[in-house]
Amino acid sequence: MDDRNILEIRGLRSYFFTEKGTVPAVDGVDIDVPKGSIVGLVGESGCGKSMTVRSIMGLVKYPGRVVEGSMCFDGRELSGLRENELRKICGDDISMIFQEPMTSLNPVMKVGKQVREALMIHDRSISRAEADKKVMEIFEKVGIPEPEKRLECYPHQLSGGLRQRVMIAMAMICRPKLLIADEPTTALDVTIEAQILRLMKELRDETGMSVLLITHNLGVVAEICDYVYVMYAGRIVEQAETFELFDHTAHPYTRGLLDSIPRIGGSAERLHTIPGVVPNLLHLPKGCAFCNRCGYAEEACHKAGGELMEIRPGHKVRCIKPLETEVKA
Repeated sequence: MDDRNILEIRGLRSYFFTEKGTVPAVDGVDIDVPKGSIVGLVGESGCGKSMTVRSIMGLVKYPGRVVEGSMCFDGRELSGLRENELRKICGDDISMIFQEPMTSLNPVMKVGKQVREALMIHDRSISRAEADKKVMEIFEKVGIPEPEKRLECYPHQLSGGLRQRVMIAMAMICRPKLLIADEPTTALDVTIEAQILRLMKELRDETGMSVLLITHNLGVVAEICDYVYVMYAGRIVEQAETFELFDHTAHPYTRGLLDSIPRIGGSAERLHTIPGVVPNLLHLPKGCAFCNRCGYAEEACHKAGGELMEIRPGHKVRCIKPLETEVKA
């Protein structure tokens, strides 16, 4: 493992074994998360983003399982660990912000108690009074107003933005080395979204933690990510540093995602859309998984899927005819 990385994923495959067949939800994924960086994992719903991070956290349940691959965190291999061994790492050194705080928080337990419980599970030596003090401190750090009052609130008594901040507080209270954020700004208005993104950057700068951010929004990626992986149908189809990806977009799918972003001052024409939907993973097309939706597809695309190839230093794309054709020798 490279000492510069906090997380290295190699050849990860997580499949669901159903009566109708095997679903390759994650199919041979490689990802590096450098220490102190924010890495984005981007794609439409159903492309395998959440399943990738659930594999890291040991949250893939029957009929799914991790069938192959290496997940090395801070020099320690996660795949193959028993549940009790993985639990010591997840929540302490690795924390996760789940997609929807209203369903992730216990509706019948006060939020202060839920965050305190997360701390006391991973630090058996701390007293309840000390834990309450730390919960107050983390609530203030994540920008929750009147933290003492909010400790006694139930999730339904808080706004969406405050619930998301509670989730961030719960993930941050053990000062993790890696924070996994699964669509942390979904269903939030743009003002709260900007506050949450700014908060994540500030916490990264203060604590030196790394962040793996799952999103479908390339606007969010442009705001805070250092490096980006674009995922489609269970595979990485493009990866590059953020500015490189935006300036030299190589995969037609990535170009479609970028063109779909609304622009201030744009024309009154209809917004660009990518035709069709993510294919059924039980019946993937032959060749490139994106070929049936791609406006650049040729006959060869329906026969060969292509491997990830480097077209510029650090910029890789899975396409037999990338939009940026300056292929590295």
